[in-house]
Amino acid sequence: QLQLVESGGGLVQPGGSLRLACAASGFSSPYYTIAWFRQAPGKEREGVSCFSLNGARTRTIYSDSVKGRFTISRDNAENTIYLQMNNLKPEDTAVYYCAYDRSVVASPQCPGSTLYKYWGQGAQVTVSS
Repeated sequence: QLQLVESGGGLVQPGGSLRLACAASGFSSPYYTIAWFRQAPGKEREGVSCFSLNGARTRTIYSDSVKGRFTISRDNAENTIYLQMNNLKPEDTAVYYCAYDRSVVASPQCPGSTLYKYWGQGAQVTVSS
């Protein structure tokens, strides 16, 4: 069955960059959505970005809070999706999770967290001077 393993978290100064990776195994479908969420202590899980593949058609959506700073990319040969995070701010501090679902995005917004069947273990990102 599909598994997601995350890596790349750490401590970075404001304005710095990090790249998170989410490596998938048992994944071969041309129809899916992969998303990044984050959760800070005492706060609800927040959607960051999502990527959908519908056959040959792709769609990428970013939340307003990260648009222009974060970028999703993928390496098909290694079955890995990345979240490149630039110009990091203290408010970006959280545990970041990748998630996968067999459905595709059919609206201007990313699916909510309850729709994802598979989750990574989480990666801590701390932005502090």
